[in-house]
Amino acid sequence: MMDSIPRVETKAFGREQRDMSKLRKKINSTARAIMLEKGWLFIIVGFLLGRAVILSVVSPFAVAFLATIWIVHKEKSAKVMLAVLAGACTYSFNQGIFVALAMIVFIFLAGLFKNAKNQQVIIPLFVFLSTIAPRLFLYSITDQLSSYEWMLLFVEGVLGTVLVLIFMQSIPLLSPKRYKPTLKNEEIVCMIILLASILTGTIGWDIYDASIEQVLSRYFVLLLAFIGGAAVGSTVGVVAGLILSLANVANLYQMSLLAFSGLLGGLLKEGRKTGVSVGLLVGTFLVGFYEDASTLLPSIIESSIAILIFFLTPASFFKKLSRYIPGTEEYTNEQEQYLQKVRNVTAKRVEQFSDVFEALSKSFSSNEEYPQEDADRKRETDYFLSQVTEKTCQTCFMKDRCWQQQFDKTYSLMEDMKDDLTDDHDPNRKLMRDFENHCVKSKKVVDAMKEEMSFFEANQKLKKQVMESKRFVADQLQGVSEVMENFAKEILKERQHHENQEIQIVNALKHMGIDLEKLDIFRLDKGNVDIEMTVSFYDYHGEGPKLIAPVLSDILNEMIVVKQEEISPFPNGYCYLSFGSAKEFVIETGVANAAKGGGLISGDSYTTIELGAGKYAMAISDGMGNGKRAHEESNETLRLLQQILQTGIPEKVAIKSINSILSLRSTDEMYATLDLAVINLHNAFVRFLKIGSTPSFIKRGEEMLKVEASNLPMGIIQEFDVDIVSEQLKSEDILIMMSDGIFDGPKHVENTDVWLKRKIREMKTDDPQEMADLLLEEVIRTRSGAIVDDMTVMVAKVVKNSPQWAAVPVYEEKAQ
Repeated sequence: MMDSIPRVETKAFGREQRDMSKLRKKINSTARAIMLEKGWLFIIVGFLLGRAVILSVVSPFAVAFLATIWIVHKEKSAKVMLAVLAGACTYSFNQGIFVALAMIVFIFLAGLFKNAKNQQVIIPLFVFLSTIAPRLFLYSITDQLSSYEWMLLFVEGVLGTVLVLIFMQSIPLLSPKRYKPTLKNEEIVCMIILLASILTGTIGWDIYDASIEQVLSRYFVLLLAFIGGAAVGSTVGVVAGLILSLANVANLYQMSLLAFSGLLGGLLKEGRKTGVSVGLLVGTFLVGFYEDASTLLPSIIESSIAILIFFLTPASFFKKLSRYIPGTEEYTNEQEQYLQKVRNVTAKRVEQFSDVFEALSKSFSSNEEYPQEDADRKRETDYFLSQVTEKTCQTCFMKDRCWQQQFDKTYSLMEDMKDDLTDDHDPNRKLMRDFENHCVKSKKVVDAMKEEMSFFEANQKLKKQVMESKRFVADQLQGVSEVMENFAKEILKERQHHENQEIQIVNALKHMGIDLEKLDIFRLDKGNVDIEMTVSFYDYHGEGPKLIAPVLSDILNEMIVVKQEEISPFPNGYCYLSFGSAKEFVIETGVANAAKGGGLISGDSYTTIELGAGKYAMAISDGMGNGKRAHEESNETLRLLQQILQTGIPEKVAIKSINSILSLRSTDEMYATLDLAVINLHNAFVRFLKIGSTPSFIKRGEEMLKVEASNLPMGIIQEFDVDIVSEQLKSEDILIMMSDGIFDGPKHVENTDVWLKRKIREMKTDDPQEMADLLLEEVIRTRSGAIVDDMTVMVAKVVKNSPQWAAVPVYEEKAQ
């Protein structure tokens, strides 16, 4: 019973919290609706700007604000006009007359040119005219204008024009449906100018000798210095102090007070609200000492009231406002959320495209998934027999007996004859004898069937080609779909948090005396580690690969190496280091080639390609014939291969795509062979794709392995199946790939395989380049120095990757 009491109290407290949260949200939404959606905020601002006057007689704020509302919220213009007029009348009768005339002139001009283009350009011009014309009229009534009045008149018009441009950037920021998550620096300054202009309208309002405009200006300085730091705080102080000093020249010293307080408060923002408040008080005392002693006490009271309001401001307000100020933590989080949304949208679109390509692939391959049904074969047979009977049975006098009285027997015999002709192109004797006994015009029918059979077989071949083409297109679309799907997954990959490893790395580097500034662990997948860090060194001596990488290798239990480093040229500068997984195996290659007759241009081409995900590709292509044209053909084949493979499309689909391009590109009988080996550097597993190419050899100690596959050269036919041969390589294995000039080159050699294996086995070196040179030389020697064909040999050695620096055990504090 006693245990249930705290539980009941906890539930009641939680219910009260939820009720209070709902109440706050309701109050906020109601206030937002009243102030923004119904326009009461614009009415209040208009009232204060109607009262705003600088240099005693200059009032550019009212018409500029009305012009901005006319552009942004035209439906609220009437209410704003009344508010501005009311504010001007509370200041003075002359101010009310001027503002009324100015607004009438503006409304007349804006209404007259309401359908004109570039409203944002001509509206500031209307403000200039509507400000000057009433002032010129009022000055001319009293007396002739002096030079000073002409200057004020011109200044007022220019200020009104400039304020329109400033207010046009500020007013949209108050929209209840604002989608832009952050503010630019220019927009922040424009908002500060708008706030300072509004404060000008409060001049003359006092509470116990404390001026309202001074209290509010210091409050805004406190607020923005606390949120944005010294730069924003000092900017607010300078702008607000300048505008307020223009409104009241006696307050000129306030600009120094506000600017210094904003700077000092921003520098002390680490002390939270107390530190910023101390900055304002220190600025108030220092500037107050230079003024009349009678103004010091009211200034302290004004600062104290501003600090009190500052402390009463809820933390949620600071957090919301911080989202719009660059440099704050909330601003950074807002930017990250925005980028995350963009990344999600982009990934979603890529996934949609991937689904489209996959659907297209399925639509092309749907027919081949199902074998030809009996109904389809029956329909084809019916069509075939109808063509035959139309030429023979329609004019036969035995038609009724055969096709009405003995339909089943006639149909069965003719169907058997068709199948027999399809298989052997000549029916067997027994079937022919049965058909002759049944049909009185058997020879004529058989001749007609043979004639029709040629069309039937041509149609079947065409259908087969169409099916093969559809299958090829389906494979290509499926490959594109897979690439786009993988790309979408890459986009969605976020920085992952690995707290345990992060703590280990930080402690290990701290124990070694390395000053770590920043650590980012993006990925810790086996074989795909991605770590970045910023460290500080007085004098860098290769600590990245020598110390940090070995420590990471011990912590992550795999070989880690430095992928990229940017070293500061200055002592104690920040150095950027990027670490990643080292490959289990590395490939050492060597190539030797020679053109036919010792020429300069060989018809053979070769390449090595670094693919993503730890793959290494080697390829040799032999164009038909020799010389420049053959070189162009083989080089084009390898160029297409490299571009397609680097997109991530599977090797088989890539080769089919290249074959289709080569076979359709030209009507000439040009083709090229392709010998491709793709080696996985994580496990040394190799996939061979040999298209019309010669066999390859793998030397493993004294053992020799032969790798071959039977595929036609590329470009001969549009459709072919690619046979893939796979092998598991081991460390120190040597792979030898060659063109037909090497394989078929040896003269007076009966068994080339045995000769090549023997020559490779007898080599005393395992250096890939030396082996390639020696093998090419041996083949040329058998021809007495003559080079009868283009020759290319590529040798690759698989080597276990050994780190330069061994793993360093992590220091661990032993429990006492």
